[in-house]
Amino acid sequence: MKLAGSRRVAGMAAISALAITLAACSSDTKADEGSSADASASGDAALSGTLPGAGASSQEKAMNGWLAGFQEANPDVQVSYDPTGSGTGREMFLNGAVLFGGSDSAFKPEEVEAAKERCFGGDVVELPLYISPIAVAYNLPGVDAENINLAPETLAKIFAGEITKWNDPAIAETNEGVELPDTAIVPVHRSDDSGTTKNFTDYLEKAGNGAWPHEAGETWPIEGGQSGAQTSGVVQTLQSAEGTIAYLDASQVPEGFGTVAVKVGEEFVPFSPEAAAAVVDASPATEDATDLRLTIDLARDTKESGSYPIVLVSYSFACSTYDKEQDAENVKALLTYIASEEGQARAAEPSVAGSAPISDTLREEVTAAIEKITAA
Repeated sequence: MKLAGSRRVAGMAAISALAITLAACSSDTKADEGSSADASASGDAALSGTLPGAGASSQEKAMNGWLAGFQEANPDVQVSYDPTGSGTGREMFLNGAVLFGGSDSAFKPEEVEAAKERCFGGDVVELPLYISPIAVAYNLPGVDAENINLAPETLAKIFAGEITKWNDPAIAETNEGVELPDTAIVPVHRSDDSGTTKNFTDYLEKAGNGAWPHEAGETWPIEGGQSGAQTSGVVQTLQSAEGTIAYLDASQVPEGFGTVAVKVGEEFVPFSPEAAAAVVDASPATEDATDLRLTIDLARDTKESGSYPIVLVSYSFACSTYDKEQDAENVKALLTYIASEEGQARAAEPSVAGSAPISDTLREEVTAAIEKITAA
């Protein structure tokens, strides 16, 4: 990933077993050896109080793992995360209802400006701490294939409602030997504003060779059709009838459901953390990225072998300035744990979220941004 400062997200290499423990400091408890980095992250202050967060439902499984690990070491902090969706999470943050959150898309320019008031004169901090493929899953229990192969144009036409049968010639052409049923295709989309929708429609727009006539956005651009609120609602709708097809975070594909392998160059690539990391590695920073806003312009139309371009880079966001010292220290400690090797390894576990860990180089930039969080 060609970011300022040579920031790169590595492919899925072997994950180090280094454990970084965030120790809760208290007047009557001695900090464990090796926790000096954590003490520094929390300003040597005892961590306590409430730490509410909200946002992307795609991060829910990873966030559950992160919060569990953080609270094991910091039992006096009542930390929570409401997977309301990216748009709602950003709204709650800007309204002061939560102290941190997650979003599958970067803050819009007007939101960046609004954050200055919410953050007591500071700025919003956006850190790419959750990297995961967006799977395109389908409900065709009678199809004997590990993946159905689809070109970007075909996928765009399916979700645009132009290809309506599973045995359509455009699908059959890229799936030789697979017996496709004469079943109606039922596209399923998010009913709420969603960063996952923005990432998916961004892919359809940039890779679909004109087959997707809409601009990328968090709101699904086509009226009607089958939908579900948040990722859980999409899963329920996907499971409700044969012939459905939906986009969702790969960690939440129901067991036993098939997924699409998308055409990249001359090959078809199924989703995997390694393939997601490969496309992020080839992507530049956004034009408005800063040392606090580490935002990425994903290369959706890449021809890089082994890369999976329908990827989601979900940001953890916070303020660079809080009005209370305790809030600043709690947020810094949580983000430090999420970005740590231990935190990233926890989310990478298949039983948690199966995400791609960030690289050491990116971790350095993330840590530098976290260190700038302070109290007014």
